[in-house]
Amino acid sequence: MWVLILFSYFYRSHWKRMDIGNSSLVTKFILVGLTEYSEIQLPLFFLFLGIYIVTVAGNLGFITLIGLNAHLHTPMYYFLFNLSFIDLCYSSVISPKLLVNFVLKMNIISYAGCMTQLFFYCFFVNAECYVLTVMAYDRYVAICKPLLYTITMSPQVSSLLAVIVYVGAFVAAWAHTGCMLRLTFCDANTINHYMCDILPLLELSCTSTHINELVVFTIVGFDVAVPCLTIIVSYAYILSSILHIHSREGRAKAFSTCSSHVIVVCVFFGSGAFMYLHPSSVLSMDQGKVSTVFYTIVVPMLNPLIYSFRNKEVKIALKKSFSRKTFS
Repeated sequence: MWVLILFSYFYRSHWKRMDIGNSSLVTKFILVGLTEYSEIQLPLFFLFLGIYIVTVAGNLGFITLIGLNAHLHTPMYYFLFNLSFIDLCYSSVISPKLLVNFVLKMNIISYAGCMTQLFFYCFFVNAECYVLTVMAYDRYVAICKPLLYTITMSPQVSSLLAVIVYVGAFVAAWAHTGCMLRLTFCDANTINHYMCDILPLLELSCTSTHINELVVFTIVGFDVAVPCLTIIVSYAYILSSILHIHSREGRAKAFSTCSSHVIVVCVFFGSGAFMYLHPSSVLSMDQGKVSTVFYTIVVPMLNPLIYSFRNKEVKIALKKSFSRKTFS
């Protein structure tokens, strides 16, 4: 609620600063969508509808599973719980509007709706970035300092790390949205995208976007460089520890625990960096939309599948849950 109050305040302030007599100011935007080819709109609708259903079912199921099974109440699954919650909300901010793009000839979104979608999109994408980083640190402590794991990753520390994740995500999201609110949009109101993303909106501004571009490069650069450096250093120590494990089964288990996280990190950070950290002349917006699909649509679907259903503890918890349901 307090997020919406803050947003409403800055939104009203933004309009007060504008020239009220200028009737050409944009009050709504038109989303072009993922593709302009009408013959593939319907197949894409069912494809992304299926992806969204799997995403919601997988993440909501994983959240429920962790909540119902006490033996999964550990730091690792606490962060996976948060990751599933973020993915569930993250996908729900993007996918419904994307699906509308496939069935309507003209998909209109209000200025306030566009800024709201932009804020929550930035919030959840940054939260995912930070929680993946925290999960790498959790794996480092578990493998490299197993005797200190209970103390180092105590419930208090885990909760503090989760608070840092969400506060950092809020600050980053508000920096992007606040800078966007200061811009003026005149006659052009067609967004060459399936959502209100930063770069397509900057293309429509009739005022200078230099500050926005600097903010984007700074925040995205920080969100890619610092987490990636943290993850790389963590896994360097993890790899060193794994190589010192004499048991082949022990090494295989350690590699299995870390491989899922590495795959998701590569897809998420790689597609994000490919989209934002480049000169505008290098990558067209149509190519950017394809890149955005990976970390807005595909990654939230893959996470519960990769992290959860390949895990033996999760499989055991699923069997127990189904057994309780059968005998109840």
